[in-house]
Amino acid sequence: MPVQKSSQKSSRKSKTTPKGKRILITGGLGLIGHNVVVQLQKKKHHVEIVDVLTTYGSTNRDELEYLYNERIAKLHPDSILHQVDINNLAFDDVFANFKPEIVIHLASFPREKAVKANPIEAAYTMCQGLTRVLENCKTYGVQKILYASSSMVYGNFEDDVAEDAVLNPQGAYAVWKAAGENLVKEYHRAHGLDYVIIRPSAVYGPLDIGDRVIAKFLLTAMKDGTLNVNGANEKLDFTYVEDCAAGMVAAVLSKHTGTYNITKSHSCTLKEAAELAVKLAGKGKINVRDKDADFPSRGALDISRAKKDFGYAPKVDIAEGFEIYYKWLSTSEYWNPKPVEPKPKRVITRKYKPKKQ
Repeated sequence: MPVQKSSQKSSRKSKTTPKGKRILITGGLGLIGHNVVVQLQKKKHHVEIVDVLTTYGSTNRDELEYLYNERIAKLHPDSILHQVDINNLAFDDVFANFKPEIVIHLASFPREKAVKANPIEAAYTMCQGLTRVLENCKTYGVQKILYASSSMVYGNFEDDVAEDAVLNPQGAYAVWKAAGENLVKEYHRAHGLDYVIIRPSAVYGPLDIGDRVIAKFLLTAMKDGTLNVNGANEKLDFTYVEDCAAGMVAAVLSKHTGTYNITKSHSCTLKEAAELAVKLAGKGKINVRDKDADFPSRGALDISRAKKDFGYAPKVDIAEGFEIYYKWLSTSEYWNPKPVEPKPKRVITRKYKPKKQ
């Protein structure tokens, strides 16, 4: 991945980390991941990032290069990136050298579409990769791990589903996420590794890829195109990315162990979302089609447990979040290229080179 890197080694002392926790974030340059890094750095924690900077075999490489560099630009200048696959032996070296107290595990295939495109590689990352993370946590005495699961593990559900609902995952992505939850719980039982499992839903916001539902709606409306809605009554619990990241940070830094829904907890139909996109753009048409059979019907999740245990309080409603996202898309250099001098790319240090297995 052609993100700029430096060959110079940086000091392990960081201006952001005089007394904070040592926190390792896998998938730390993803949409949610980089927001988690930013929020932890503001709290003066010592954060290091693992990210393989992959396209998952299904995402436009030029778009991801742009997004990775824009995400890097939001991080502290002392940030350290380990560009290594979590299944590579060099990943073990990160633990050995950094000795994290907390691990936030976000590295995963991001959705069902990516898993379908590369099912074997997805299973390798989501199952074997998670096991390697947990084994390193056990070996190096990690105090707590956050595992990012998904609302997809519930299968079909109505509004107000709580964490103790029976899981009925549909699709390989949801199946692997549910299996990962059980594996994390087993390491807690067998080895005393504290954990929080987070189930987010329909996370969106600036610096996301353009192939998700809200981005598709907004970009299509901006071009005065036709927004295809798969199911007149299908709905999602759309969650603004900074709210999701804040919930994860609060959960992993809390004293609590357990499973938590981290969403806006307000369902919105896909048709309503499309109508809002058309309203923001001032153009575009809506075409309602049959429901996509590959996706379960979902509603809003109950977040009362997260509110009670660590004060989770999502702030951005869908109208505000859509407007923020629309303004970013409208000014994005990738989606609105202009013949101007490119901004210099930020450089962060790659601390260790991957070893051949």
